[in-house]
Amino acid sequence: MTENYLEDASGLRGHADRVIVPADESAVAEALREAAAAGASVTIAGAGTGVTGGGVPFGGWVLSLEKFNRLEVRSGYAIVGAGVLLRDLHAAAQRSGQFYPPDPTETAASIGGTIATNASGSRSFKYGATRRWIESLRVVLAGPDGHPAVREFQRGDAIDFNPGAIPLPKVRKNTAGYLLRPGMDWPDLFCGSEGTLGVIAEARVRLLPIPPAILSGVLFFPTGDAALGAVEAWRGSVPGLRMLEYMDVNSLRLLRERFSAIPAEAAAALLIEDEETDVDAWLDRIAAAGVLEEASWFGMSAGDRERFRHFRHALPEIVNDTVRRNGYKKMHTDYAVPVKRNGEMLAYYRRRLEEEFPGRYVIFGHIGDAHVHINVLSGDAGPLLEEFARQAVALGGTVSAEHGLGKRKAALLALQYAPEHLEAMRAVKRRLDPHNLLGRGTLWGDGLSA
Repeated sequence: MTENYLEDASGLRGHADRVIVPADESAVAEALREAAAAGASVTIAGAGTGVTGGGVPFGGWVLSLEKFNRLEVRSGYAIVGAGVLLRDLHAAAQRSGQFYPPDPTETAASIGGTIATNASGSRSFKYGATRRWIESLRVVLAGPDGHPAVREFQRGDAIDFNPGAIPLPKVRKNTAGYLLRPGMDWPDLFCGSEGTLGVIAEARVRLLPIPPAILSGVLFFPTGDAALGAVEAWRGSVPGLRMLEYMDVNSLRLLRERFSAIPAEAAAALLIEDEETDVDAWLDRIAAAGVLEEASWFGMSAGDRERFRHFRHALPEIVNDTVRRNGYKKMHTDYAVPVKRNGEMLAYYRRRLEEEFPGRYVIFGHIGDAHVHINVLSGDAGPLLEEFARQAVALGGTVSAEHGLGKRKAALLALQYAPEHLEAMRAVKRRLDPHNLLGRGTLWGDGLSA
């Protein structure tokens, strides 16, 4: 039913004139050909887990890739259709003794959606974002003359025109707009383009062997400043550290509804995973950092890791439920700053949130990458979140580190880039999609001139 394709996880709802569910690439090309002839825009639909409205149609046609479910795991890589769910790729890789490093929180996301937004997640501290793990892409291009073409782009394939270059923020993660940098290749360009340059039908992604042992833990701290001090001490000094996640005091307050073992004196928590498993070194670090050692949780088994991940992933679920119960749409930040400005940005968040929404917010996420998420649980947070975007940019950061901008946040792109840099991106869009067929309203508002 059409209704199933009109909303994403943020609660943004749109409308469409037609839904097409092609079974192969030739059917995708035919759909694009028909849409071009009819003058209809095309919104590419994934699993509906996005939070910025990129997959929500505002008129035109919806093109769902749910039937693109090829999944073949080989030694060192997997071939994955755009409609395969992330959790299914993780499970298939694990059965072969391998793993796919990108680890977005929402494992019900489609692989096509994670590529479109260059998603990352909790293991990004060590392994980076999706773009790093793409070996090749099969893409259906709209074509300049209304004749779509199916192309396969290998890693290292040079772009056959000059896309230009723009000044990129010096952050560990950035997915705001198109990646235009010297030496980039075709997979670089399509990954993170939010369904506006082509229809990604299939990908070959790199896999790694599962590490022989992993130490994991949820470490509780008596103060937020103590947790931040541990982040700064551990960020560059623990070579096997692959996860460094943060939860503030309000996050722990929400989580206590489900996890009564959270110590009452805890004011912050860090979630860690370390592939080198030097227990003695961790005991020294924990003592030096002032961790609430007896109250913290540690483990070495896969079951322990899954339990701690469930704890981490329960937080956004509770936040989303709380926001909906309070009668609001999900409003959150996805900003990142240079690592050296991490403490400064966090202090700014805390001060302004306490002034505007005391006790009615949470701060959590990928603090190892200087990328935390802010969620306001009730009230109109729009003006404050825009203020935060401006502050992040002023500190040399990005307005989107992993979720993309979609339709809800498209206006933020102009906060980060100068008009000439936006024009360079628009030129790429016009080159690959001259009739503005794909993803109309995503990134560029109502059109290329927006």
